[in-house]
Amino acid sequence: MESTLAFTAAAWAIAMALGPVLQIRRIVDQQSSRGVSIAFFAVLLVGFGLWLAYGIAAGNLALIVPNTVAAIVMAATIGVALRYR
Repeated sequence: MESTLAFTAAAWAIAMALGPVLQIRRIVDQQSSRGVSIAFFAVLLVGFGLWLAYGIAAGNLALIVPNTVAAIVMAATIGVALRYR
């Protein structure tokens, strides 16, 4: 039961981590990131980094995989937002 829950939670976390891709798409379509808080995404990036570090320390793939995806997407979002600022 625990491994099924871990897999389900990790799969959903990956889906959530991909959510900001919609924001990237909007920024690129509008050629502007004025309505985006880069500081908000930076706070999230730090949080994902901390959870990733904890997952690595604990050897827990259910934490490592989704937080890696989330950190990559968040860094990309910040990069795109800065490019169109």
